[in-house]
Amino acid sequence: MQLAIDQPFDLAESLESGQAHRWKRLEDGLYSGVLGPWLIHIRQETGGVQYRATGAGGDADPETLKSLLRSYFRLDDDICAIYDDICRDRRVAEMVARYPGLRILRQEPWECTVAFICSATSNIPRIHQNMESMADSLGAPLRLNGEVRHTFPSAEQLASAGEGFLRELGLGFRAPYVVSAAQRVCDGELDLDELIRLPYPETKSRLMECYGIGAKIADCIAVFSLEKLQAFPVDVWVRRALAEWYFPMQKKPPDRAMVEWAQDHFGQYAGYSQQYLFHGRRREGR
Repeated sequence: MQLAIDQPFDLAESLESGQAHRWKRLEDGLYSGVLGPWLIHIRQETGGVQYRATGAGGDADPETLKSLLRSYFRLDDDICAIYDDICRDRRVAEMVARYPGLRILRQEPWECTVAFICSATSNIPRIHQNMESMADSLGAPLRLNGEVRHTFPSAEQLASAGEGFLRELGLGFRAPYVVSAAQRVCDGELDLDELIRLPYPETKSRLMECYGIGAKIADCIAVFSLEKLQAFPVDVWVRRALAEWYFPMQKKPPDRAMVEWAQDHFGQYAGYSQQYLFHGRRREGR
């Protein structure tokens, strides 16, 4: 199946930019990923993407899958208007010119929450491994073209699995954080769908009530799954980018001051600016 895309879009840069952690690069530009109940193989081509998908119950309705992909890749964003806004900053404009079509992804909130809890003092390959281990152990199998992947486990499944089981999967000290978040979801204390509708400051505050979720993780969850495009996560790469490109010869400000400065400087699409700065600085640092 094909999905036409008539706007800047780069599949590889978007999937390999550290936002999402259940995509695998196969061969010849083909990527394998699990989105909700669907195993998807997708490749960019001229004018859009070509993809195949299957679920536990078989093939999906083509329009359902197209709607899913349009949402996931945020094709409803006015990306040209966003570029006009964020490219007022010279550094961001350089990164947009270098990586045109890099998109923020609209991820499923629960899976995104667990992924960024697992990001604490970790790295991208290890986060990938943690997410796959949980899915392989607790999720439902999906099969496509000889490949077997698994759906991501629900909050109920992870809460029932318990801390010890997750430690055995390699989550280490992050295991109790995941179990605590899962229990809060199960008990109704953390309603991620509700957070989509709430203002950004309240969303961030609610997330930070969770054991193991600090400001950076809360901002990652907010921008990548909860529609808070003004959120500006500060991790090691963004901290370096801001220190080197915006605050040279100055004592490094604390992260909270960096976030406040960035949201004032970059405005309503600070999250897009952050992703371009993160991706560019990370690429340069390899």
